[in-house]
Order: sequence, then structure tokens, then C-alpha cells
Amino acid sequence: MRSYDLTPLYRNTVGFDRIFDLLDNVGKVDAGGYPPYNIERLDENDYRITLAVAGFGEDDLDIVFHENTLTVTGRRPDADEKRTFLHQGIAGRSFERRFQLADHVKVAGASLVNGLLNIDLKREIPEAMKPRKISINGGEASNVKVLKGQDAA
Repeated sequence: MRSYDLTPLYRNTVGFDRIFDLLDNVGKVDAGGYPPYNIERLDENDYRITLAVAGFGEDDLDIVFHENTLTVTGRRPDADEKRTFLHQGIAGRSFERRFQLADHVKVAGASLVNGLLNIDLKREIPEAMKPRKISINGGEASNVKVLKGQDAA
């Protein structure tokens, strides 16, 4: 794997440390591909992460959101020694999967249906950060208009 030296970027920028840390850590985390997952964009501000967690119940799963990191943990009870498998193709191991979420993305809810854990995410941009259109002829606050949808881009 290649590694990139981000030092020149640190010299010319202020406040982008988190972005550089994310770039520096890309590819360093090896989750081993278990459990498999999808990330889907439902619309402009809604997303869904779906993890295949067959064999896990709601009590076996933990979802924690802290400082823009979403952590999904699955804990399996100790294996039953009485069982003898001729073939064991269903993974039954514990896991921890982490997702870095962008600023203003919050967890809206989670559900476990048919062995799939769905975590719904919503981007909520504060009103103060939305783009505003300001008319040229007017000195009062009434000439400020908040842009929505395609006009904001």
C-alpha cells in the first residue's frame, strides 16, 4: 500500500486536521470484510447503512455514535461445545465495524429485519450554514433570502 506525506498541507492550512487524519488513516483499518455492508443514498440528505448480521439478535448488537464516528459492535455468546458441525459456512464471530460520518450527519434510527441491520442517517445543516442570497439594493436584513434545493448549489 502507498502512503502519502501530508506534511506540506499542514504548513499551509489551519483547522483541517480532522480531514488530514481521515486521509492518513484511509486503508490502515482492516475490518476483514465482516460483516458485509451497503451504504446507500436515499435522497439529498438521507442515507442508510445496511449490515448483514445473520444470527445476531437485538441484544447482541450495540450501536454507538460519538464524535462523528458510528461504531457497530456484535457480540456472540461463547460457542456451544455440544454442537458438531460437518460444515460451518455461517460466520458466528464477534465484530466491530466503524464508519466516519461527515459533520452534521446524525443517526435517525435503526432496525433489525430479516438478518439485516439498517441504520438510517440524516444530514441536518444548521440554518446559519445554509447559503444566503443578498440583494444589492437594500441595507436592511429583509434583503437576505435563504436558498433551498438546487438554488443552494
